[in-house]
Parts: sequence; C-alpha cells; structure tokens
Amino acid sequence: MGYIASEVFENGLCSLMSRIVPEGEEDTVTPPDHFRIWPDDARQLLKALPDGCLDRAYLMFPDPWPKARHAKRRFIHPENIRELARLLKPGAVWRVASDHPVYQDWVFEIMGTQDLFDAPPPAKGERPEGWSPTRYEAKAYREGRVPFYWTFTRRDA
Repeated sequence: MGYIASEVFENGLCSLMSRIVPEGEEDTVTPPDHFRIWPDDARQLLKALPDGCLDRAYLMFPDPWPKARHAKRRFIHPENIRELARLLKPGAVWRVASDHPVYQDWVFEIMGTQDLFDAPPPAKGERPEGWSPTRYEAKAYREGRVPFYWTFTRRDA
C-alpha cells in the first residue's frame, strides 16, 4: 500500500513534512518508501496514473472557489469525476469534506448528476468514525461553520 499527497501550496507541504520528518533530522531521515508527494496540480497527476490503480481517494476541505466565474477551478467537476472514477477500483471509496456552503451546494449539484459513484447524503457536523481530523476542519468549527462529510463509492464499471 502507498500514499500520494498532492498539494500546490508550499506551506501545506512543509506542514505535512514536519509531521513525517522530525525537526532537525531533515538531512538524515527520509520519508517512508510508500509515501510520495506531488507538489503540483492534482489534475495533472490523475491524468498520468493508470486505470484502476487507487483503492481510496480523499478531497479534504478543498479551496471552494466561491465566485461563480471560478466554478470551473473547483476539484469537484464533471471532468475530474470521470478521471477519478477511471483511477478508482470498483467499490473503492472517495471521501470528500467541505465546510463552505457554496462548495457543499456544488457537490450536491454535480454529484447528483453523475452515474459513476453512489452518492448517499453526507454526514453533517460530526466527523464520521475513521476520518482523520484536519486543521481546516478545526478552523471551520472555531468559526461556526458546519462541515459536511461525503463518502462516495465507485460503482462497478
């Protein structure tokens, strides 16, 4: 089993690496062999991966791009859904979390019109068991926003 973390913002990658490699040991410790970082747009990575290579995917508190003219930049987009469906094995799970009302509405709209994933209603306001907490989730709670947690399952091809 392996993990690929994709993040375009350097601060996010630095934060991740500080949890994996202890401070002061950067020159002597390497990340685990089963862990890779993609420091660029995840859409490019998805296009380069082979069919059916993923057992699970996560989209945790993505940038909501709240302005209507920026909607095409949102990760939940018909093209990205097709690409992720190509990569996920049948029955694989895609976990999505968002605290932004515009993005939440967008997920309902876009995922409600596709036929590649089972799209049950999300859990609202309480992280489901087995989900890892995030800084963005903690910030949402501090600021009074209610996170939604979706678990989409890849339908058989």
